Amino acid sequence: MLAVAVEEARMGLASGGIPIGAALFGGDGSVWGRGHNRRVQDGDASMHAETSAFRAAGRRRSYRGTTMVTTLSPCWYCSGLVRQFGISHVVIGEARTFSGGHPWLEEHGVTVTLLDDPACVAMMESFIAERPELWYEDIGQD
Repeated sequence: MLAVAVEEARMGLASGGIPIGAALFGGDGSVWGRGHNRRVQDGDASMHAETSAFRAAGRRRSYRGTTMVTTLSPCWYCSGLVRQFGISHVVIGEARTFSGGHPWLEEHGVTVTLLDDPACVAMMESFIAERPELWYEDIGQD
């Protein structure tokens, strides 16, 4: 499942954006939606990878039993989305370069799997070194 999110992150980077990808999987393992951070490409500060994947999944009666897979620890905004819609499981590629709301999600009953994937870490470390101004804009720091 992480491979889908990593592919999305690479597409985001290739199109001039921030390399964060995500995918929402149904309880049966099927891909409901996938996406990448599109803040730069769309000029939309709310278009994070998890948001993009969630929107691509379309309207569903329930999100219980689903899994959100993301290359990077979800920020508070995306953690709120997971909580609001009852997504049951979050799989995170890495949380070294940014640690968002995943501990809070765990405290509120969401199953969190932190993979600490070396490829995800390397992709973000490289991006942060090359585009620090864009990175700090994305995480809301001056």
